Amino acid sequence: MALSVYICSNCDAQSPKWAGRCLECGGWGTLSQGVAGEKNSGKKSATGAAPADAIPFSQIANEDVQRRSTGIAEVDQVLGGGIVPGSLILLGGEPGVGKSTILAQLACMLSCHLERSDGSPVVYCSGEESAQQVKMRFDRLSKKSSSDTLLFIGETNCEKICSALRHHKPSLAIVDSIQTIASSDIPSEAGSIAQVRACTVKLLEVAKQENIPVIITGHVTKEGGVAGPKTLEHLVDTVLYLEGDASQYFRLLKTVKNRFGSTNEIGVFEMTGQGLVEVKNPSELFLSSESEHAAGTATTAVVEGSRAFLVPIQALTSKTYFGYPQRKSIGIDANRLGLLVAVLSKRLGVNLGDQDIHVNVVGGLKIAEPAADLAVCASILSSYKNKPLENGSVLFGEVGLTGEVRPVSHTEKRLKEAEKLGFKTAYIPKQTKKISTSIQLVEIKNIRDLEI
Repeated sequence: MALSVYICSNCDAQSPKWAGRCLECGGWGTLSQGVAGEKNSGKKSATGAAPADAIPFSQIANEDVQRRSTGIAEVDQVLGGGIVPGSLILLGGEPGVGKSTILAQLACMLSCHLERSDGSPVVYCSGEESAQQVKMRFDRLSKKSSSDTLLFIGETNCEKICSALRHHKPSLAIVDSIQTIASSDIPSEAGSIAQVRACTVKLLEVAKQENIPVIITGHVTKEGGVAGPKTLEHLVDTVLYLEGDASQYFRLLKTVKNRFGSTNEIGVFEMTGQGLVEVKNPSELFLSSESEHAAGTATTAVVEGSRAFLVPIQALTSKTYFGYPQRKSIGIDANRLGLLVAVLSKRLGVNLGDQDIHVNVVGGLKIAEPAADLAVCASILSSYKNKPLENGSVLFGEVGLTGEVRPVSHTEKRLKEAEKLGFKTAYIPKQTKKISTSIQLVEIKNIRDLEI
């Protein structure tokens, strides 16, 4: 006898009794009566099935994957050299950050290249805008948008989109966005967890079977994750995030997952009236924000992926007028800032207990690595003593709780970038091996050795 249960149409959770709200996903009015195990009723049992074929790795031939260049060097850098055929790429970002802009530019560049080579099309699918609206944006961003190899699909049904991709066999398919696509196999509204997951799996199946690279866009929640939450990241091959403050004129394209290349790569773009423009030298972009050599500013060298660039860090200390001093930061972890302030107070005897401390990474870049600790400490001391640091100096190193300055990775790469931009002095942790560089090196074992 079949057991009657109530199944959520949003997340497939089952409950023995009806409720107005699903206890798993929090959806209202999504429970309907069904049979226990109904969501798997369409699948055959694996009991008694023939064993799957097992192939020795020695018999598997190695194939060189030919990546396809996008025509945008920064995008190729982030992807690890280009787009891998048959891959599924997720592009996330806040609304208005420029996801549709960069995809439109990528589609125009790639379609123009394909028109001269093999003639295969690029398919752009949008469930949010009409064909005229999309064409208007393409014309604004590129003069090459009127190409016969650039196709548009205005459809929200996932099965129809997949059928069109199998028919046209494009060199690249773009779906903007996955939250507007719905599958007729799932009895829920578009954008729900079940719909997003089902549509992504169907597009993944088409990408692998037809060897078609597919890029899908996903909205970001208030917590900063891809809406789902995080439902799509384990399904796709590559996850990219486009970040940037609306008040800033540049955007950062980051890799947080890549099955075909290194992670934590970063591409820098400048937002203009003609779309996103590549920034060939990110260090010059960040350093150009420093109008003068003032107290409270220190330059550090950070590494993102395989690239190193220089970023100014600014600190401001002022006497607090409240009972509890403020510690605020933009671009670095607030807990990390509190730790460094405690080290300065304890190890150097600097009275920061009555000081409000504000730290900002110029340009809106978010620094996660501890190599910026030394520059943060130097900027705080410089602001507190109202004494500028030596002009043309760069600082990097991890600061421990006892005040020791620990070595960091990619020291030579950081120094090479600083040397290229004309820096004269580098304050670095004490090294165990000799480094060949024209920059004057000042090795620091403890934060007490930093003279400001």
